[in-house]
Amino acid sequence: MKGKNAMLPKLRSPTSDLRLLLPLLLLISSLIPLTSSLASPPPNVLFLAIDDLRDWVGYLGRSPQAKTPNIDRLAARGVWFSHPYCAAPVCNPSRAALMSGLRPATTGVYENRNDWRTVVPEALTLPTQFRKAGYFVCGSGKIYHEAYKRPSEWDNYLESEGKDPAPKGDTGVGGIKFAPLPNARDEDMRDHRIVDYGIAQLQKKHDKPLFLAVGLHKPHMPWNVPQKYFDLFPLDAIQLPPHQENDLADVPPAGVTLAHRMGDHAKMLESGRWKEAVQAYLATIAFCDAEVGRLLDALDRSAYRDNTIICFWSDHGWHLGEKEHWRKFALWEEATRAPFIWVVPGLTRANARCDRPVDFMCIYPTLLDLCGLPKPEHLEGVSIRPLLADPSAAWAPPALTTYCFQNHAVRSEGWRYIRYADGGEELYDEAKDPNEWTNLAQNPDFADRKAALAKSLPEKNHADIGGGKNAGAEEGLPNKAKKNRKKRAQ
Repeated sequence: MKGKNAMLPKLRSPTSDLRLLLPLLLLISSLIPLTSSLASPPPNVLFLAIDDLRDWVGYLGRSPQAKTPNIDRLAARGVWFSHPYCAAPVCNPSRAALMSGLRPATTGVYENRNDWRTVVPEALTLPTQFRKAGYFVCGSGKIYHEAYKRPSEWDNYLESEGKDPAPKGDTGVGGIKFAPLPNARDEDMRDHRIVDYGIAQLQKKHDKPLFLAVGLHKPHMPWNVPQKYFDLFPLDAIQLPPHQENDLADVPPAGVTLAHRMGDHAKMLESGRWKEAVQAYLATIAFCDAEVGRLLDALDRSAYRDNTIICFWSDHGWHLGEKEHWRKFALWEEATRAPFIWVVPGLTRANARCDRPVDFMCIYPTLLDLCGLPKPEHLEGVSIRPLLADPSAAWAPPALTTYCFQNHAVRSEGWRYIRYADGGEELYDEAKDPNEWTNLAQNPDFADRKAALAKSLPEKNHADIGGGKNAGAEEGLPNKAKKNRKKRAQ
């Protein structure tokens, strides 16, 4: 036996084997997360844009009258921001800034008449980044301002969304257009068809990761929606928004000019129909909410439910008589604040509130960050991924909003500072004065506060790039060009 055993190979001890294998095991374990990450499919994106939706949504609590159960359930699924602000309180410059990553003061795109396509190459836009990364990029409705579309940025886009039914008879007060549609159905509205496109895309099997943009027109004027949505808000129960007489008394001349207080508001007061206008806006929001619900239901029924980032935003807010002002086109809270919700599988917690002030320049870099795509050097916003992971995380940058050349508002967690091109100023303590009724800009006690906020103003302000006087004009605004053509034809 001794001779036979001598011929067998010498065995290593188990401890010796483990010592040899340990470095290899550590190497393998360190590669598991990376391998897993590479094997998992890229996230899809549902990019949901709303037009002219201010902070009158249930979850924000700004208006107890608002009925937005579907937007509220979306907020309950992820992180919602209590202080989100637009880059510009006008459709075209807001959307051009958000989609290009360049602020209005950089591009000179300040108003609806500015054709952003002349100063923003296709290579710089958000859809282009996703197409370069291999996504199928498609959309419907209003993502860019309707006057300046660029179809070449998209793999597919709804070409014909049709028009909304028009009311008969009374159509509102001056430029504030509103009336119920007694015989209309939801299916008759163009937003319904826009959402139908989104639903159809979610029902398809895509060979590439999906970037789906859906842009609803409502609650943009005219506030014409089916009668059933008006019926949700009995006129005798309508509450006017918080307001006070002579609210513009302490506002500098430039701010008063922007408010156009002798226009829309004077006509509304004279008509005695302020509550009807508020009712119509609430009704139009409720219609919009129903369409959002249809899209969310389709996502939940789809194969994309668990691997889709949802980014929900509105291009800016809206005044309904606050500060003797209607529409957007101003730098106060009502015109600049808009709903902002993110749902990111594996990152965001349900119903998480973030009180940090952000502006929508963060959307472009955040989507690239979340999807693992390279960030172009031109982007002027920063990713809010840290806030999506931890809504209470430290956050230094205030929100910045620009309206026209050299007019800016800086919004921190507790303050709003406005400086106009002529040097006029406004300063509001948002904690004590959420309605911005007391301008503190001329109080020397707050000089340091103003100076600190002013550091966030743009250092350079590009000149307005120009355009036709009525180019890109919105519904409800007088089109002087058409009137002039009629006069010349007579």
